[in-house]
Amino acid sequence: MNVNAQAYDNYKKTTVETAAPGKLLLMLYDGAIRNIDNAKEAIRQKDINMAHNQIIKAEDIVLELTASLNMDYEVSNHLSRLYEYLHYQLVQANLEKDIQKLNEVREFLADLRNTWEEAMKKTAVSSRRENPSRSNAGLNLRG
Repeated sequence: MNVNAQAYDNYKKTTVETAAPGKLLLMLYDGAIRNIDNAKEAIRQKDINMAHNQIIKAEDIVLELTASLNMDYEVSNHLSRLYEYLHYQLVQANLEKDIQKLNEVREFLADLRNTWEEAMKKTAVSSRRENPSRSNAGLNLRG
């Protein structure tokens, strides 16, 4: 591995290890979407091995999303069933090299990702309203 590749791998590892849980979830969604896009392109290029590997990576991410659910909440049961369906569709897409199935999974994942991102933004705005920043309170320039 060359120095640049090693530095990039170290950067990615540090980014993942230090990311907040919400950001990690976005990273997982982004990774799955990227793998699906790569798989679709590989299918178009008739690179079956690359398509297979990219779909397997997307499957692994969906399984990780499932494992990360806190089943104490009702919504987690719904998400678990959705992730199970998405995983099944990925397996079928891999067997058939079916771009339509990949498009369906990608659309679901993109919607989930965007919904989660919006929820994070709303939570951040709400948090700022409840706890205004004290960054301007430390210095009084008026004397």
